[in-house]
Parts: sequence; structure tokens; C-alpha cells
Amino acid sequence: MSKVALLQVDVSDSETPEARVPRVLDLVDQQKGKCDLVVLPELWIIGAFNSGALEDYAQPRDGELVTALQTRSKAGNFWLHGGSFVERLADGGMANTAVLINPAGEIVKFYRKIHLYGFDHGEAVLLNRGTEIVTQEQTPIGHAGLAICYDLRFPELFRGMNDQGVETILITSGWPTPRINHWRVLNQARAIENQAWVIACNEVGPNGDIMLGGHSMVISPRGEIVAEAGTSEEVLYADIDLSQVAEFRNEHPFQKDRFIR
Repeated sequence: MSKVALLQVDVSDSETPEARVPRVLDLVDQQKGKCDLVVLPELWIIGAFNSGALEDYAQPRDGELVTALQTRSKAGNFWLHGGSFVERLADGGMANTAVLINPAGEIVKFYRKIHLYGFDHGEAVLLNRGTEIVTQEQTPIGHAGLAICYDLRFPELFRGMNDQGVETILITSGWPTPRINHWRVLNQARAIENQAWVIACNEVGPNGDIMLGGHSMVISPRGEIVAEAGTSEEVLYADIDLSQVAEFRNEHPFQKDRFIR
């Protein structure tokens, strides 16, 4: 049994990124001794819908933010999913990139968001998309797959993770209030169809031209919501029992009947 902490951060425009970063890092520090894995939301420095700030806050993988997250992970002796940040690419472009760090403070995986939201504006036209499914074995939540927000609408990504043996799906997000009903249903669907745990960390507050909806949640392989946050900043804790994955897959081995690939 492992314990996770989802940090549902308020990314209201009234707070500057310069003020938010130390505040959130302090919140990360406070999780020492309380959990095995800490999870942050998508683009929490600027907020997921603050596309006008993408350029100003882009930084390389070895920049100040990731280095600070490594320091916190090592000091707290926990795994840390640092949410996502605006990555400055070698060619000058940008990507929405998630980072996973182990308790030794070592970066074990980066994941660049594949499905970019916005259609003809926002990150869809400003950022470079990722191309690779990213998973990590031997974590406190077993074999974990990484996804970011809008990825949630594309089940093929998660089936690809499932084909690689993923037991838990980690989703960092900036999902808006107007579509929060989709958030709940899609997270449950991804858990049910893959018979995997889903850990989905959202953010809250007015950001850009939209309100972010919160309701971070943890869902069992049976599709049951075992923990759910509200609509304000909070830390959501949940226990992950990996034995439930094999148990449910053995009870209902429906994936063996999969025909279309």
C-alpha cells in the first residue's frame, strides 16, 4: 500500500508566478513523511490557460524549476511528479513537459504532451507536441504511465500504456469548470477500460479567460472514485493498493477479448 498526495494548486491570475513558485514548493516540502508520491498539476507556475505567459516562463530541462523540484524530492525522500512546465527546446521552440523524479532527486522521466489543446490558438499553435508514450516501472504506484490534461480525451494513448503493462495512470491537468463533468467521466472511463488506477491532479482558480475546476481525484481499477477534492486549493491524500489491479484483471479478463488494435 502506498500513499499519494495530490496538490490541487490555486493558479488564480491575481497571484504572480514569482509568488506562487516558493509558496507551492513550501507546500511540497510539507509532504515529507506523509506520502510516497507527491503530484502537482499542469503548468502550475502560470496556469494552464495563461497562454500569453508561455514564452516568458519557458526554461530548459535543467533550469531552476526542475532543479528546485529535484532538491525537494530528495529532501522529502518521496517520489515527485512535478506537474508540467513550459520546456524551452534546443531549437527555440517550446513544449508542455511533465517530469517525474525519484526520492534520490534523480529525474527518471520527462513526458511531452502529445495532444495539444486549443484547435487554432493557445498551446495548439504555440507549442511543439510530443510523440512518445512514456511509462516508468518500479515506482510506489507500480508501473506508471504519464499523461497531461487534454490527452485524457484520446483513449488510444492509454491503451498504448496498457499494452506496455501500466498499472497506474498519472494525469496532471488544468481542466476547466465548464467541462468538469467530462473530467469525471473520462477519468473513470480510463480506469475502467484499462483496469488501472488513475491519479488525476487538477488546479483551481480564474486563469486566463476561464475558471479551472478542481475535483482532483483518485480512481480504482474498478472505476470507483476513492478520493476527490473540491473546488479550492487543497491537498488530497489517497492510498493505492496495487493488488487491486491484478485482482480485477483476473476477475474480469475482458482485455483478452480485444479484437480491434
